[in-house]
Amino acid sequence: MAESKEEDVKLGANKYTERQPLGTAAQTDKDYKEAPPAPLFEPGELKSWSFYRAGIAEFVATFLFLYITILTVMGVGKSHNKCASVGIQGIAWSFGGMIFALVYCMHCRNLRGGHINPAVTFGLFLARKLSLTRAVFYIVMQCLGAICGVGVVKGFMSGPYMALKGGANFVNHGYTKGDGLGAEIIGTFVLVYTVFSATDAKRNARDSHVPILAPLPIGFAVFLVHLATIPITGTGINPARSLGAAIIYNKAHAWDDHWIFWVGPFIGAALAALYHQIVIRAIPFKTTTSRAC
Repeated sequence: MAESKEEDVKLGANKYTERQPLGTAAQTDKDYKEAPPAPLFEPGELKSWSFYRAGIAEFVATFLFLYITILTVMGVGKSHNKCASVGIQGIAWSFGGMIFALVYCMHCRNLRGGHINPAVTFGLFLARKLSLTRAVFYIVMQCLGAICGVGVVKGFMSGPYMALKGGANFVNHGYTKGDGLGAEIIGTFVLVYTVFSATDAKRNARDSHVPILAPLPIGFAVFLVHLATIPITGTGINPARSLGAAIIYNKAHAWDDHWIFWVGPFIGAALAALYHQIVIRAIPFKTTTSRAC
């Protein structure tokens, strides 16, 4: 019996003379397909129902996102004792948790999009993941959804809403506009870089057995950025969120710093797109294996 086992081992060793690749090196071209770059303009999209379907989904997702999160902000602000409310941690969880839930729901339905954020859309456009036509449409629908979501919150609690500054973003006392701009740039960089990494086709090929993986780190990134930057700017990192709150609140100090919440996120998104495409994606997916001596 022992001799037959030794013969099997020798037979296997002669049959497979090369060292077999492991991990990502074992993946073949069939496991990973790079999507072709999106054209700058794609007029044919305007005739496709999937184009409008994705835009409607962006509107609804951003509406729900702003409704839940701004309502949470109002609840914390209305509480006389912060210990009796969810506090800053709860606000951060509401933003991160809603992103996780909404992105997961949209990905489960194989909907294109699920950005819920003009900065994310802008970053993906720079990386040629979607056309300019689709990017502009998404951003418009996201902003409309945000305005409607905050408007519903104000309808529920108009008095407290105005007294609590409507969840609008502005640079808090003790910080300069430069501080606020830097916080928005870095915070958005973290978010958009996470989006690129979590949705990368190479990662999807490797982690296809974990469909929940992409929305989880994205939502967690939103949570962490909010924990860090709520004391500075109230955390924008999403121009639609900032625009919706500013329009419904509509007070001068909400508009004084509003440019920060567009310029900062767009710069952060552009830097994340460049970093991911030029630096990270330059690392080869397959590794070469040396033959046994």
